[in-house]
Amino acid sequence: MRDMTPSSPGWTTVARLDAERMVNALRGQGVRLSVEGPCPGGHVGAAYVRWEEDGRRGVLKWRPRSSVGEARTGALAVVEALREVGYPAPATDLVTQVGDAVVTVQEVLPGTGVDRLTPAHLDQLLRLNETQADRLTGRPHVPAAALHLRDDGPGFCLHEPLRRHSPRTAALERRISALADRYPPFLLGNDAVHYDFHPGNLLATGPDITGVIDWDGAARGDRRFDLVTLRFGLHAANASPFVTDRLDTVLATLPDHVLTPAWAHMSLRLTDWTIRHPTPTGPTPWLTLADRYLP
Repeated sequence: MRDMTPSSPGWTTVARLDAERMVNALRGQGVRLSVEGPCPGGHVGAAYVRWEEDGRRGVLKWRPRSSVGEARTGALAVVEALREVGYPAPATDLVTQVGDAVVTVQEVLPGTGVDRLTPAHLDQLLRLNETQADRLTGRPHVPAAALHLRDDGPGFCLHEPLRRHSPRTAALERRISALADRYPPFLLGNDAVHYDFHPGNLLATGPDITGVIDWDGAARGDRRFDLVTLRFGLHAANASPFVTDRLDTVLATLPDHVLTPAWAHMSLRLTDWTIRHPTPTGPTPWLTLADRYLP
């Protein structure tokens, strides 16, 4: 969610990966890949590729306006720390700079996308979330995840679209900005945080979760932030009430200093996103969900 292009209402939207262009650029570095096609889902885009030398498949991704150094001390370090304890995150086979973007090729994990999260899936996700606790204690250089309660994020969590879209979204933006005086600008803690932990970034085979993907925003903080992200993802995925009610029960036990700023961040993130990337329902579902925990 980094590079920007104009959108029809005048807001900027996110540029998508041009896989063929990236593969051609990699050839100039001696990396030989062939493009198989786009991966399903995602906002920025990823593509299935194949290594020409041995036929292995991989997932090609990019992160504009970033550097290899930032990737290695940030998201890649988070994934490495989790993989050391058996967490089902993908290994990275290549990380390199192409212009102002970091390009990676990751392993293809088993499983397919989760169409409907089940209670068994949720049980596993809660256990995985516990695994994320204190995983970054020995990695002090991993940056903390930003909340953007007052400032704009790099291509997401923009405040101005809310101010200008409607009276209701403008009121939400004022409520969120006011919370910046009560909470730190970054997540606290040494847990591994995925930062985009929604059903679209999960893989499963039957009842078993086999992979958690798309770690581009991974950072340091409080792992319980990911449970709030999951709750917002379930709202969009039309999950069964049994699953959402169970997760709501877990969220109700979180302390205010965790739940409220995380809820504010996700309310901002998804309201802004639907304003700039219009959907049939618009931002209304996120405005309604925001009211659940925001003062």
